Amino acid sequence: MDAVEHGQTFTVTRDGHQIGQLVPIRRRRRFISRQEFAAMSRNAPAVDPDAFRSDQEAAADHEATSAYDH
Repeated sequence: MDAVEHGQTFTVTRDGHQIGQLVPIRRRRRFISRQEFAAMSRNAPAVDPDAFRSDQEAAADHEATSAYDH
């Protein structure tokens, strides 16, 4: 288990036949630095704020309903 925790992958066998793999879970980082965000955003398409708001308005359900209404 220590080896898996440190990134190693193992093939599980039964009677000489491969039946599975034991692999580490890939955990996503939750924090991205400002520099990383800026670098990833350089190639992002430009967003027109007015068009974005218009799209949100068109997609929103403006009916005021309750989850308890039948």
